[in-house]
Amino acid sequence: MKAIILAAWEGTRLRPFTNTIPKPMIKIVWKPILEHNLETIYKHVVEIVIVVKYKSEIIKDYFWNNYKWVPITYHEQVEKNGTAAAIMWIEKDLDVFIMNADTIFDKTDIETLAKYNWYWVLVKQVTEPEKYGIFKTDSDNNIREIIEKPVDFVWNLASLWIYKFNCKIIELSEKVKPSIRWEYEITDAINKFVELHPLKAIEIKKEFIDVWYPWDILSANKSLLAKLKKSEIKWEIEHWVNIKWNIILEEWAILKSWTYIEWNCYIWKNTKIWPNTYLRWETSIWDNCKIWNAVEVKNSSISDNTNIAHLSYIWDSILGNNINIGWWFITANLRHDKWNIKVPVKWILTDTWLRKFWIIIWDNCKTGINSSSMPWRVLENNTFTNPGTIIK
Repeated sequence: MKAIILAAWEGTRLRPFTNTIPKPMIKIVWKPILEHNLETIYKHVVEIVIVVKYKSEIIKDYFWNNYKWVPITYHEQVEKNGTAAAIMWIEKDLDVFIMNADTIFDKTDIETLAKYNWYWVLVKQVTEPEKYGIFKTDSDNNIREIIEKPVDFVWNLASLWIYKFNCKIIELSEKVKPSIRWEYEITDAINKFVELHPLKAIEIKKEFIDVWYPWDILSANKSLLAKLKKSEIKWEIEHWVNIKWNIILEEWAILKSWTYIEWNCYIWKNTKIWPNTYLRWETSIWDNCKIWNAVEVKNSSISDNTNIAHLSYIWDSILGNNINIGWWFITANLRHDKWNIKVPVKWILTDTWLRKFWIIIWDNCKTGINSSSMPWRVLENNTFTNPGTIIK
């Protein structure tokens, strides 16, 4: 069997992150989303095909031609749009395991499914079927039809976009006609497939993590760090460091005296945490960062080569690469009226269902000293602020 991983799209809902990287390369805790998926399936396949398009060179440079000795090839989705177009013209030689690159699944679910000899799709019951591709099944869980985002209720079993087919699905995809949106939809190929072969609907047992919006990065970060059962200390901890839960401290990372850590945290290589720093609530800090004296970081994700200067507060926030946070940077994460934080996504005001969400600062930004921000603000790539600025 070979895996086909769909990783071609930009992910416009995740801007500004996807301004510089493709969506599957957004890091969640210790690796990109795409690598989490490869880690889940590589033992069960003999070949991995990654379908690429947007900023494909970033994916190719990261993974090269294999993952843990399983060969990787790249299939460029060039002219046609849609999920059927993504798998058109891939070599038709083996059973195929098809999945999207933007959802992280539990290994135990995949290991169970990999043992089945029959063809299957992974599904979940949903309360808003109009948002999903919905499967109609018979009494034995055999799929009879898939309906894309039905207006009227037909059933509540939604596709999680992870399938096992034989290679006939590729041939059927090549015959698909464009939809009203002028996209080539794999749902049309699936409806043809179930006329030829039995296809089982298997309901997911464990949790899965969707990364659709920027705030999903923090919930995904929290979900994965919550699974950390014991600490892994690979480098230096000075005297009087207080660690209340579990952490991963990678090589050449240093925790200096009087650091206090609550809840599970992840600290990557070459990072230095200076005295009197307070880390809490599932925070991940990436490669070559410096968190200076008396900084508090809570429930946040901080990417490579980022410096946070003294006396700053970073709560419920996402920071990109190569950022310099000036001394005494304070961000507000709670509206005075205590309503949910709403965020514009593709020009539509979207409810995050969060009461606390601070700021996104993306690559190559610098903030002046003694700056602050209102709840839910974005600093786009290469932004600079003056000393004393309030980001409104």
